[in-house]
Amino acid sequence: MQRRQFFKTASVGVTAIGASLLGSTPATASGSTKSRSTDAEIVRQMTETFRQLDNRFGGGHSRGTTTITSYLTSSVTPMLNDTSRTTAARNELFAAAAELHQVAGWSAYDVGNAADGQRHLRDALKLSQDAGDDALEAEMLAAMSHHAAFNRSRDVAVDMALASRRTAKRSGLVALQAEAAVLEAHGQALKGNTGACFAALGEAERAFERFVPGSGPAWLSYFDNAYLSAKFAHTFRDLGHLAEAEQFARRSLTMSDGYDRGRLFNTALLSSILADQGRVDEACAEATKAVRMSENVRSIRGGAYLADVGRRLAPYQTDRRVGAVYAQMKAVGVPTPA
Repeated sequence: MQRRQFFKTASVGVTAIGASLLGSTPATASGSTKSRSTDAEIVRQMTETFRQLDNRFGGGHSRGTTTITSYLTSSVTPMLNDTSRTTAARNELFAAAAELHQVAGWSAYDVGNAADGQRHLRDALKLSQDAGDDALEAEMLAAMSHHAAFNRSRDVAVDMALASRRTAKRSGLVALQAEAAVLEAHGQALKGNTGACFAALGEAERAFERFVPGSGPAWLSYFDNAYLSAKFAHTFRDLGHLAEAEQFARRSLTMSDGYDRGRLFNTALLSSILADQGRVDEACAEATKAVRMSENVRSIRGGAYLADVGRRLAPYQTDRRVGAVYAQMKAVGVPTPA
């Protein structure tokens, strides 16, 4: 993506919003001096394995949530209770454990266990704070905002995003600042606060323009043009700006390999936007793609996105194309309108 192209075709009429999002693949920090404890490195390696499985197959894969929880209980908690570590080693381990709790939280949400998801994210937030890691703390607050928006808890979504923005600013990571700002924008859109929404979108755009590809911690590598485009698409859709929402939804599909669940989400998002525009044939085509993806991704959230598409297609349910999509949804266990 080139700078200054992101909003060129978006006719939102807001001059404060400018240019483009840059793609990113942040690299892990390198150096000859090993600063991580062995235990922290082991936890991070395990976390990366769980994260890759979660992103590709969803939280319901092979009892993934149970496996992560078991590992936390049997292996990580005893490490955290070990008081013989140096302060530096302790902080490194706490940060590693926070990352694992975050993955456990996403996985729990993905199988429909909101209570466990909230508990894991709260634990992750506390561990990040205990480790003195502002970046991780901002990331956990952002995750809380994300889930609040998914559940239409508008005020909580905005509050968590604002807290994330403050902490992200302390961290100095502009990618996190962009993420927190777009999450605030989505929350404001859900509340119907158009002015505040556009202001936050502008902040997200300006922050991401300062991002240097290849910088940032490994756990932030998911954050790129496609990820932020999806958030913009959600925001514009919930504002009722469907043309702009469609543009960003299409850009969100230019994502990296290994994010099969995210591709399912974004394909369903595009279908929902097309349905809202009354473009039934295109909406059904994208919905069919998303249903096929769901056969390999075990995700309650994925099912919720598909069910939302079904509701948006309800005004056209007598159309044979919609009937065919409904039949496909029912075959994979997604409820459809009566």
